[in-house]
Amino acid sequence: MKFLSTRLAALKQAAMARLGRRLPGSQRAPEGLERVVWRKLPGIALMGTLVVALYPLQLRVLPPELPADQLAKMIQSADILAIAAVVLHWTAVFTVGIACLIVRIMKGPAYVADSYPVQDRDRPAP
Repeated sequence: MKFLSTRLAALKQAAMARLGRRLPGSQRAPEGLERVVWRKLPGIALMGTLVVALYPLQLRVLPPELPADQLAKMIQSADILAIAAVVLHWTAVFTVGIACLIVRIMKGPAYVADSYPVQDRDRPAP
């Protein structure tokens, strides 16, 4: 496992060397709430999905005493509502995950990209 982590660290360092040079004196900000939220996201996604799926499952396991056509309509409506709620929940979890990733990237060290000459200057070139 140690070999894998050192290999991944070397790959990350090589990728960062291709993307830019580290700005001298830049420091990483300490991890905060974004790390806590990032680690809880898989559990939140799973628990939210299970909670939403409970009602349609309950209708199938313990159906109410209704005529067959009304029961089928109720189950179909519950399924549609559950699918919509799960998609909404996953979208919210994904959005929060993207926000956590952006904060983690912003808290990292600063990098300098290659410079290029600016064509639009205030003063003409000599």
